[in-house]
Amino acid sequence: MRYVKVAWDHDSADDPVLYLSELGEDGYETRKVQFYRDGRSEWADESRETATVGLSEISFPRLEEISSQPDFSAELIPVDEFERAWSRSRAGS
Repeated sequence: MRYVKVAWDHDSADDPVLYLSELGEDGYETRKVQFYRDGRSEWADESRETATVGLSEISFPRLEEISSQPDFSAELIPVDEFERAWSRSRAGS
């Protein structure tokens, strides 16, 4: 597994500003947490998606490809950072 953090710099209150994803060996998301400017978060996994959060249907792009886009930055994170965010988000739902 790999764990990725993607920050999105924008002004919309309706869109997430931070995504944390767990990626399987095939590069597809297996779990995701998204955070909003107002502090709320949402989560999805292989058995739960909502109208506003779901797993991508395509393989996760290379981090360099994401970071080369204006307003985005992507980096690998340790598993414990992802797990803390995952637990907090699930506890709040």
